[in-house]
Amino acid sequence: MEARNLFLSRFFSTGAVIVIAFDHGMFDGPIEGVANVAGIPSKILPEVDGVLMSPGMLRDIGLQLCGHRSSPMPIVRINWSTIYCFDWGYHSGDTVKAFTPRHALETGAQIVLVSLTLQTGSQERDAKNIEVFTDLCCQAHKLGLPVIGEYFPVDEEKMSEEQMYKEIKNGCRILYELGADMIKTFYTKNFEEVVAGCPTPILALGGKRMGSDIEVLKFAQQQIKSGAAGIVFGRNVIQSEKPIELQKALLEVVKQNVSPEEAAAKYELK
Repeated sequence: MEARNLFLSRFFSTGAVIVIAFDHGMFDGPIEGVANVAGIPSKILPEVDGVLMSPGMLRDIGLQLCGHRSSPMPIVRINWSTIYCFDWGYHSGDTVKAFTPRHALETGAQIVLVSLTLQTGSQERDAKNIEVFTDLCCQAHKLGLPVIGEYFPVDEEKMSEEQMYKEIKNGCRILYELGADMIKTFYTKNFEEVVAGCPTPILALGGKRMGSDIEVLKFAQQQIKSGAAGIVFGRNVIQSEKPIELQKALLEVVKQNVSPEEAAAKYELK
């Protein structure tokens, strides 16, 4: 059995997965929750399934986060796109190779994330983005690394629910066809249909910071009930006043089907 299958088996060994993302510094700089890199390990519960970070973070705090027998799996983002530069007002979706899968593997990654943006308004740009994704995906697979393909549309905040649904549904299927082992993307209306049209597992992202921890728990429950194979939450966990308690509650909601209200009450979350 190749290494990629072993990593995937371990990743999904306890059912629906929980990944905590704090790779925001690659695009946003030192935002709230990740400004102090040395303090991040104290905010992460060892029982979560994975942590998404930059190669720099894995180099500096990887042992603290992932160096134990029951540690989350280290996931590294290896391409870079203007689509995430929200504060700069960029929306073109230009994407480049920032790191090679080999560099990620040598740094300690067990899974790599490669993003894809299409319908950018430029056929040339779309084709280039496909080229970047497929090249990095093939390199990763040769090394035995699973690939999370992230589909992120242009100007998602301006899209109608119907537009978002259609683009995410098509984008997920395209990523599957290009070789992604799993997909990270937005939760949309008719999410069950998005899942039905994509044979590979889809992990739903958390998006913007919500108003309360109970909203985060309810959103996670909704995503899982709609067919998501797991969640990838960043700001909604790392910017919580009680990140450890919130992760404990998420474990119960996502993996044990505990109600958000019950889990919130247990861990004194609001």
